[in-house]
Amino acid sequence: MAVQEIHAEMVSSVWKVFVAPGAEVAAGDTLVILESMKMEIPVLTEHAGTVGELHVVEGEVLQEGDLIATVTS
Repeated sequence: MAVQEIHAEMVSSVWKVFVAPGAEVAAGDTLVILESMKMEIPVLTEHAGTVGELHVVEGEVLQEGDLIATVTS
């Protein structure tokens, strides 16, 4: 059982959340969309699995490196 941690790559705000803890996801699925400098940035899973924890809510401001979610495969 591998756990994938998904982190913010830049300072941004959470525009839209697409998953909840316990959701099944496929490789390449969008977990959330971040907004930075009027650009929408989808955050994708690398591997299929189950969303273990979701650490963000819509409207939240993230700093580079903040944990967004964990996915267990």
